[in-house]
Amino acid sequence: MRLSALITPLLALATCLTANAQRYCNPLPMPIGQGGNASGDVTVLEEGGKYYMCCTGGGMWVSDNLLDWEFHAVEHIPVAPDLVKYKGRFYLTGNTDHVFVADHPLGPYTDLGLFKNTGPVEKGWNGGFDTKIYVDDDGLPYLFWPGRGISGIYGVRLNPDDLTTFAGEPVHLFGFNPMHAWERYGEMNEYPGVAWIEGPWVIKRNGIYYLEYSASGTQWKTYAEGYYTATSPLGPYTYAPNNPLLRKTEGLVTGTAHGSIVQVKDKDEWWQFYTIVLSNPPGGRRIGMDKVTFDADGLMACTVTDTPQAAPGAALPAAVPASIPVTINKMNAMNALSKCSSQQDGYPAAFAVDNYSGTVWRPAADDPQPSLTIELSPATRFDVVQHFTVDALRVLFSGGGRRFGPQRELPVYRYKLEVSQDGETFRTVVDKTGNTLPKDTVYDEFAPVNCRFVRLTVTDWPKNSPLGIIDFTVFGYPDGYDAPAVATPVFSNLPLDGERR
Repeated sequence: MRLSALITPLLALATCLTANAQRYCNPLPMPIGQGGNASGDVTVLEEGGKYYMCCTGGGMWVSDNLLDWEFHAVEHIPVAPDLVKYKGRFYLTGNTDHVFVADHPLGPYTDLGLFKNTGPVEKGWNGGFDTKIYVDDDGLPYLFWPGRGISGIYGVRLNPDDLTTFAGEPVHLFGFNPMHAWERYGEMNEYPGVAWIEGPWVIKRNGIYYLEYSASGTQWKTYAEGYYTATSPLGPYTYAPNNPLLRKTEGLVTGTAHGSIVQVKDKDEWWQFYTIVLSNPPGGRRIGMDKVTFDADGLMACTVTDTPQAAPGAALPAAVPASIPVTINKMNAMNALSKCSSQQDGYPAAFAVDNYSGTVWRPAADDPQPSLTIELSPATRFDVVQHFTVDALRVLFSGGGRRFGPQRELPVYRYKLEVSQDGETFRTVVDKTGNTLPKDTVYDEFAPVNCRFVRLTVTDWPKNSPLGIIDFTVFGYPDGYDAPAVATPVFSNLPLDGERR
């Protein structure tokens, strides 16, 4: 028996939710423009109620809600950039010995020259690398940077009248500690004597300075973020007992580190932006974000997510089930009626739904509109037939590499998502066949709909490289079931919708 009557109020509430409250999902679906893409090492600055993001890969993005971003071509964005406001002007540093300045976050930027009075390498300065300028609430500026390798993080006060000049000798704040196993090199953190400490970022809250940093190295899925605390900008700093702050080594979102924390304007609300290290080039890197919380003792926490979450300023009604992936590994599941239009040898369609960023589905080169159909509830005659409500779609496209060049064919992908109960008659719930916005990661929300089959069709893509799909995920939740063809005693113990057993 279909239990539709039990879920009608829930679907109505979910429809209202989708219409009135937005969600985000990692990796973030960042637009790409000529001269820039969101390729990790992310800095976000709030200025005048707007948020400015810059990353390795060039360019800058602007948002007024931390959710919808618009790309702007901006020159002089270094690798691993840092953007800060000081005395009404905006300063850019990063993996460079130079400091750039502008009167507006979007530039134009001019070169102020090299950092000066830095002292010898023995004092900690080993050239501009992951430099971070922090301006304290008393107006005094400081510079933080990693010494590379296991050296750790250094800091120095800057000349208030010239941000290119050190105003004292550098201070070694902390180094690699092999007792912190998550800092070690390797996919299993198996190198006890090797690490790469980098990416400092500083915030202040309630009199506590939080200095976050990254280890073990951006080539590993174990890339993670930790933090120390102090009561003055240059320490002494104490290792936080709940480290690491960010770490995720399985699933689609992995290698979460090297980012920044931004405070929502006029609120005690903080968001962590971070790099996501995918498992295999040409996947490369993406951007993620999640909310930061603080407990009564001032300890900072941030849970890495890879499912739809409430956007900044939004709250999700408790009565609506959380949306989870409902397509993982259902291409080759026993009894599944899932299918694809084509696939190349070595790049099967199952790779698109394996929840792993190191594989990719490539349809045949002569397939004009590749499609992937997933049955959400494969069942034998002894199984209940589970029904699902779906409400969101995520796709990570792979076009053969994320080229940084100033002139290239931008990754404009056109596609649609259809749903069906019987696998024969489909209706469209997402139509991006007229899309003109270049992205290699997309996330679309739609009114909740009940179905048993979902079908993704790619109608157009950049022709400068072969089409590939790293990930195809549909999100939703179970909302009812049909009895098995052959009844079993187990069925009587199944929970009804909304119940937890």
